[in-house]
Amino acid sequence: MTEPLSFITAILLGLFGASHCLVMCGGIAAAAGNADSQNRVRAALLFNTGRIASYTLAGALVGAAGLWLQSQHQWLMLGLRTIAGVMLILMGLYVAKWASWLTQVERLGQGLWGLIRPLAQKQLGRPSMGSQLLLGALWGWLPCGLIYSTLSWVAANGQPINGALAMFAFGLGTLPAIFSASLAAATLMQILNRVIVRKISGALLMLYGLWTLVSVWLPIANS
Repeated sequence: MTEPLSFITAILLGLFGASHCLVMCGGIAAAAGNADSQNRVRAALLFNTGRIASYTLAGALVGAAGLWLQSQHQWLMLGLRTIAGVMLILMGLYVAKWASWLTQVERLGQGLWGLIRPLAQKQLGRPSMGSQLLLGALWGWLPCGLIYSTLSWVAANGQPINGALAMFAFGLGTLPAIFSASLAAATLMQILNRVIVRKISGALLMLYGLWTLVSVWLPIANS
């Protein structure tokens, strides 16, 4: 990738945002697992497979959009990378519970989610494998500041294939938190929700966002 949003970095973004993932998807993940209590692990795997598949598709789409913007004007990409850095800082503030400004950004996806949500709700409580997979795939489009932050990075790279891989890696990073919620693994969920874990995760996200802004504008300032 042209930007250091590597496979490993994308995984770490998902891990750092674990507490936010539990807030946004923990309840529905637990419901998906409870819908098929005799096959709870299978239900969790299907739900998360569908969710990560949607992230991967979104990564490819925004990567293609970023590629188009890159062909239009360099300043558009600089602006997009700046937005990515700011979004990461906002995400860090939110995860650490220092500020909740990012929730305003999540409203951007409410229109699309309003169309998807009724179909997702129809899958709740259904024990069939198809319904569990579809529920995860639909829930992957839930408006989420953490996802938007990572997608802005992907778009700034302007590479559809790498964008899909980055979002796949991001999904893997979120897997421990959401999988534990699907299995009602209270111990892991309690660890991820500890104040110190949230604050460290938030601080790391903010540092990453600041580093992003510096990497974008420092070369220009020195030129």
